Amino acid sequence: MSIQPPLTELDIETADSGFYEGFSKVVAIGSKLAIGALILWAILFPEGAGAALKGIRSTIDANTGSWYMYVMTFYIVVCLALAIWPSTGKIRLGGADSKPEFSNFSWFSMMFGAGIGIGMLTYATGEPLYHFGTNPSVIMGDTTASGADNVRAAMKWSFLHWGFSAWGCYAIVGLSLAFFSYSRGLPLTIRSGLTPLFGRALEGPLGNIVDIVSVIATILGVSVTLGYGVSQFAAGIHNITGFDWIMNAEGAPTKVAMLVALVIVMFASTLSALSGVGKGIKWLSNINMGLSFFILAFFLVFGSTMFALSSLFAGIWDYIIGLPAMSLTVWSADANPESVISKLAGWQGGWTVFYWAWWIAFAPFVGLFLARISKGRTIREYVLGAMIVPSIMCFVWFAFAGGTAIDLTLNGGAGDQITGAGLSSQLFAMINFMLSPALATLMSVIIVVLLLTYLVTSADSAVLIINTIAAAGDESPKGRAHIVTWGVILTLVIGSLLMTSGDGLGAINTAMIIGALPFSVVMALMGVSLLKALIRDGMREKAGVSTGQETAK
Repeated sequence: MSIQPPLTELDIETADSGFYEGFSKVVAIGSKLAIGALILWAILFPEGAGAALKGIRSTIDANTGSWYMYVMTFYIVVCLALAIWPSTGKIRLGGADSKPEFSNFSWFSMMFGAGIGIGMLTYATGEPLYHFGTNPSVIMGDTTASGADNVRAAMKWSFLHWGFSAWGCYAIVGLSLAFFSYSRGLPLTIRSGLTPLFGRALEGPLGNIVDIVSVIATILGVSVTLGYGVSQFAAGIHNITGFDWIMNAEGAPTKVAMLVALVIVMFASTLSALSGVGKGIKWLSNINMGLSFFILAFFLVFGSTMFALSSLFAGIWDYIIGLPAMSLTVWSADANPESVISKLAGWQGGWTVFYWAWWIAFAPFVGLFLARISKGRTIREYVLGAMIVPSIMCFVWFAFAGGTAIDLTLNGGAGDQITGAGLSSQLFAMINFMLSPALATLMSVIIVVLLLTYLVTSADSAVLIINTIAAAGDESPKGRAHIVTWGVILTLVIGSLLMTSGDGLGAINTAMIIGALPFSVVMALMGVSLLKALIRDGMREKAGVSTGQETAK
């Protein structure tokens, strides 16, 4: 049987006229109907919606933990293998003559801002502090809760959630789309990553379902990130102004405060999205990267520098050595909820599995965005820039922000001033402890500005990516009315879930986990599809058959 050239075009049906001209009506309308149903359900039946989401979350946590753990490991292995393997690592996305559109600094800034920026500000302090109190090492009796012997374990588990797994999850989607779109000439949309497996069947209902699942996962994944972001934004405004209506008695932002912050952020992000990637998003990304380095410099000079450096290097060593076991060990609860194995399973479901679902739900947005800005990079360069470097940046952030918080709590006399604050307020509580009131207010203003730029960058990037998927992969910032519409829809999703009964952020988290599950399967197929395509290309080269792409020399 002769080897055939690869598929280099997909005929995705788009409307010829009317409001949806240039868009796939099935994908655009289908996504809006699904999301609209979620919004109406949350608004009209907040009590029932909250209870139902909680029940679904329990079922998913009990039955999908092993899938999430193993599939995330698969994503890492595929990315690293393709970067290390000589013949695939030198492939240039877009052909041998393709040149990068953005400078290395702007490229990295946009990747980092879109991929993790907001959550990093919220969790860089809060997560190491939480794991300092409890983590699997504490549960198994190997270290002491809130003791000096637990610092390395706290950093190791924090690095797990924000390291290679998270960025490998984004990288595999971006690499697949960049290869099939820029080296094969297929549309820049999620279905293109599955063409070696399903071929022209993706032009019809199967491809529409893949893209609709991707849009829904993107909206729900971005909703979690923006939900935590507006919560910390509101906490920062309270720290600056002292307005009582912003915070409740438990020290968390009120729902009204988060809704006001949400409207401000989404209005600004929609305006930025209308300007496109090369203008608003690029400049905002450069600004937030500059402010991020400024805050890092602050912790380097005024924080617990030696403690943080020790935590950084020891944490990286422990993380790399322990990564295989941490990635592949799955704990399943037994009949006794107080047993060690049940506690380990509860911790893993609440932290690791939650994170894996979050990154997967965020991956269609970040991955497509990475593909959009990475044309002209080699696969090896792409994996280094999209997976390794951002992970190290996160490690540094967690070591200096989280390490300083732990040191102040353990040795600096902070007591429970930092640990007693809510997750959204812990960074500001640490600043208040370290600085005089006037300087703490000034630093809080800088952090709030950084938060705003991260929020706007993530939201406007997400709106553009959703618009691209709905437009059958058309990258141009077309359909200004559609950009505004998706911005409004994203605002309504976050706002309606925030207003459900109980913990609004918890409802957003659960909706995201539900949306992530089907897309995790799509991502696994994208990895298999990419491997198949590159293996077949090697066979085509030997047989003298066109591969549809060029290898950089």
